[in-house]
Amino acid sequence: MKLITKTDDLAAFCKPLATTEFIAVDTEFMRERTYWPRLCLAQVAGPDEAAAIDTLAEGIDLAPLEELMANQKVLKVFHAARQDIEIFYQRMNQVPQPLFDTQVAAMVCGHGEAASYESLAARLAKAKIDKSSRFTDWSRRPLSERQITYALSDVTHLRVVYEKLKRQLDKTGRFSWISEEMAVLNDPATYRADPDMAWRKLKPRSASPRMLATLREIAAWRERTAQRIDIPRQRLLRDEQLLEIASHAPRSLEELAMTRGLGRGFAEGWQGREILEAIERARQLPDSELPTRDRQSEQLRAPAPVVDLLRTLLRLKADEAGVAARLVASADELDRLAAGRRDIHALRGWRREIFGADAIDLIEGRLALALSGEHARLIPTPTAAA
Repeated sequence: MKLITKTDDLAAFCKPLATTEFIAVDTEFMRERTYWPRLCLAQVAGPDEAAAIDTLAEGIDLAPLEELMANQKVLKVFHAARQDIEIFYQRMNQVPQPLFDTQVAAMVCGHGEAASYESLAARLAKAKIDKSSRFTDWSRRPLSERQITYALSDVTHLRVVYEKLKRQLDKTGRFSWISEEMAVLNDPATYRADPDMAWRKLKPRSASPRMLATLREIAAWRERTAQRIDIPRQRLLRDEQLLEIASHAPRSLEELAMTRGLGRGFAEGWQGREILEAIERARQLPDSELPTRDRQSEQLRAPAPVVDLLRTLLRLKADEAGVAARLVASADELDRLAAGRRDIHALRGWRREIFGADAIDLIEGRLALALSGEHARLIPTPTAAA
């Protein structure tokens, strides 16, 4: 068990790792009371050594760790990497590259839709992970021996998982299959929260452009304010309250205070004044600058039987290829395909090869699905023969 609490020890640990082929990385963080995740512990394992780095230790400088994470010559291996990378991106203002996500690789290698680290560790590293410390308070000090042991197990077994998945990808020639998912993880835009786009995650009942403009302004205010004072957005203003305010567009503090659950103190404080200012900005917008809801999904006319057939075909072809179905095509893509859309990932590259081409033939009547015992199979139709 190795816990690093001093900068000199961290520098000494990181120095030899700068020349290794890869490192396994994981983090423990807290964000229940904050907008931004608070990094409490970082675990790193090289080929021969692993350590848990106490990022909250008094006086510790994480520069050696950040330098290692920025080293373009060292591959950083994560499992379900997005939240871990978000933490490093916020600290470093750059994405640690190059990256490898074992969860994505496991889907390509036929280990299920969203293989957990515990299942991969058991299957590939023959290790059993003690989960009892998973939801402990990682910000409390001192850390217990059990916590540190659990944290280190998240990277020591990850080395073995990575090496075995890499061999499977080499053997099957499927490294290129994960490139698209890795590109998303490598894109800094993945980790930037754009306040002006926050409204699109909400589900208003009305599609009135003026109401949507109000919603956009209030949602952006909530996002920026939550970021500035570092509290969860829902603690500042709940979604249902935000939607109600946008729907009624109050003109006074008295009207704002009538929002269910808001409270007069909130309405009459600085928050209430700033919300009214946001509403007024939306009210002053010319019609030409009002937003509209993306109605693409509402315009689709996807016949349910066609969607059902495509879903069955996707499962059949994914099982045959030994790859997770959701990596090949999403439910939204199946809807778009059934509705006649062809601008989807499933019709390009390796996805077209294992699914997309047959999906088009199925839709256009050149292939049919038939039962063979308990299993479905594809058969050519008379149309295809003609």
